[in-house]
Amino acid sequence: MILKRKSMRPQRQRAGSGQSDDAGNWDDTLLEAGASLLASRWSRVLVTLAAALLFTSAMTVHLALSKQWVFAILCMGAALALSRMRGRVLTVSLVALSVFISLRYLYWRVTQTLSFTNSLDRTFGYLLLLAEGYAVLMLLCSYFQTLWPLHRRPAPLPADTSDWPTVDVYIPTYNEPLDVVRQSVLAATLLDWPADKLRVYLLDDGRRDEFRAFCEQAGVDYLTRPDNTHAKAGNLNAALPKTSGEFIAVFDCDHVTTRSFLQVCMGWFLKDPKMAMVQTPHVFYSPDPFERNLETYRKVPNEGDLFYGVLQNGNDLWNAAFFCGSCAVLRRSALEDVGGVATESVTEDALTALKMSMKGYNTGYLAIPQAAGLATESLGRHIGQRIRWARGMAEIFRQFNPLLISGLTIAQRLCYLSAMMHFFFGLPRIVFLITPMAFLFFGAHVFHASALMVLAYVVPHLVISSISASRIQGRFRHSYWSEVYETVLAWYVILPALQAVLRPGSRGFNVTSKGGVIRQSFLDWAMARPYIVLLIINLAGFAVGVAGLIRSPGWPEAMSILFNLVWVTYNVMNLSAAAGVAAESKQLRLTPRVQIELPAAVRLADGSRVMCQTSDYSQGGLGLVLPENAPLPQRGERVVVSVFRDDYEGKFPAEVQVCRGRTVGVSFPALTIDQERDLMRVTFSRADSWVGSWGRYRPDRPLRSLFEVLGVGMRGLKELGRHLLMGGRERFARSAEAQASELGSKQS
Repeated sequence: MILKRKSMRPQRQRAGSGQSDDAGNWDDTLLEAGASLLASRWSRVLVTLAAALLFTSAMTVHLALSKQWVFAILCMGAALALSRMRGRVLTVSLVALSVFISLRYLYWRVTQTLSFTNSLDRTFGYLLLLAEGYAVLMLLCSYFQTLWPLHRRPAPLPADTSDWPTVDVYIPTYNEPLDVVRQSVLAATLLDWPADKLRVYLLDDGRRDEFRAFCEQAGVDYLTRPDNTHAKAGNLNAALPKTSGEFIAVFDCDHVTTRSFLQVCMGWFLKDPKMAMVQTPHVFYSPDPFERNLETYRKVPNEGDLFYGVLQNGNDLWNAAFFCGSCAVLRRSALEDVGGVATESVTEDALTALKMSMKGYNTGYLAIPQAAGLATESLGRHIGQRIRWARGMAEIFRQFNPLLISGLTIAQRLCYLSAMMHFFFGLPRIVFLITPMAFLFFGAHVFHASALMVLAYVVPHLVISSISASRIQGRFRHSYWSEVYETVLAWYVILPALQAVLRPGSRGFNVTSKGGVIRQSFLDWAMARPYIVLLIINLAGFAVGVAGLIRSPGWPEAMSILFNLVWVTYNVMNLSAAAGVAAESKQLRLTPRVQIELPAAVRLADGSRVMCQTSDYSQGGLGLVLPENAPLPQRGERVVVSVFRDDYEGKFPAEVQVCRGRTVGVSFPALTIDQERDLMRVTFSRADSWVGSWGRYRPDRPLRSLFEVLGVGMRGLKELGRHLLMGGRERFARSAEAQASELGSKQS
């Protein structure tokens, strides 16, 4: 394995990896030393057996309380020391320590803490053990996927463009508004690819005349079909026999591609004849409900950043990169060989990639953002999308269990298993949220061990796994935020996932709506109700625990109460944050703005020209920052705005909408289709539109992240109280109005 990984190092990309050249040389030295030591097959066997024996012996040894605490402190100190040193081998060492400590904790749980004496203890105790086992399993899978990411680089294309293949661009749509779809279509027409080798197709399952007319204006092909069988997968499959390109690029209708997309992706298909699919990241230029309602946009990595920033790079090492339904290119012959886009699951993209892997094709991932789209606007839509993903992955797990099907390597089986098992997180998360109440309300003992002994095993497990995860994922996932996301989604994804395992295909496909506004702030009571119920239960448990401490119990019982109170406090923090996500913030912009500084100019009504720069742009307008002492236009004044990209100047008739200090906001009320395309060329379609901002978060620090999540929880409690108070006032006002109306009726 060491020799294999070393041979792959020329393909790895050090830029942005956080490792210095010295760290890389240190890694190379250690790898070369290890390779020479393990050159003999028998040497490798003996070393492996010896390591396994030592690992198992150390993992299973039982220590007295004081010795276990000393051991735990030494291990946590070693983890902290390793986390402060650079080098891939040191990262592997840190992860190995985390695996050892977590498995040691699980072994201790199974062998030392299950001496239950009644059915209540037994029920909650085994539920908790299963939840912990699931958590450790997912931790091990995530380490396997992310420990050694590939960081694939683009492969060069031939200098002669006549050798480039033909490409069809598919943009499927169903019920999305034309304003959302049109910029995606126009951006696709700007792709830097020979015109005679590129065709753009809008696949309209809504069969709308206005879309057909727009395609005629934009110079793209319009395809439809008489029904909507198999939803998006069926829409894509219906286009296959009507088109002929050697490769197919797929974009969701809200994803706007940069001009460089094909030149970044296509080289790998020419380099590797077995390459069936190349995926790029999904990034969003609007905040999702978590980011908007918790005010973390561009501050804390969002839910998808971990997958596209870390997991896909790790999957790529094992030839198990997933197709994600958009921002990807597929080889037509490979797609046809697996029977087209899969229709057996509502997550047709992941299943299509799985089928390609089963057939022996290669898949690749390039962590270079080349398109961006709209995030879901409301929590309800966001949860609906995740429900579909959970149901689809559970369907795949039942019908195409990666442990049982043929054609996959062991590594591919583990990568797919991890992805499928992830969506069962709802049940363990709910178990973690309710288990401490079993002790606080009913006196159930889920651990048959002292609180200090439990802490001696669980604290190093949690601390070291947190340090290791932060080391690997810190650029794309901050500590403790996963629990917030899982708490919000747990109640909603678990039932569809279980239903899909028991009754696959029993529900239809739902399209995730994009675009729209939220005209006033409100608390989504329908979405928040489960969190509020669980929050009330945990707060009641906290009150019962405090009352128990006031009664001055003995030392062992007091420690057990304190242990569960800390657990409940963490639950309250996450549940309060979940309630905060359900407090929808006002969003009046129909077209989100992207912050960027570009050279620009304004020609005023009097003919004068002012050089300036943009502050932001959107589909329908620009923000401009004018220099000091420059004349300012008046609101409603017609101007001509120029935006520059290298030597290209795009000119657009505009109308001034707002002037604030030196910042001027303009809109484009009457652009021709060619002017819309030019505006796209100098804004959304720039090759560097998304690369510079993706993953540019401050480094993760677990303790700081913990306090951030605590702050979010406090804010969520405040929002919940405010909306409850407002709701009470509204109900009182309605009641008073009804009484006054009734009194007036009686008097009349």
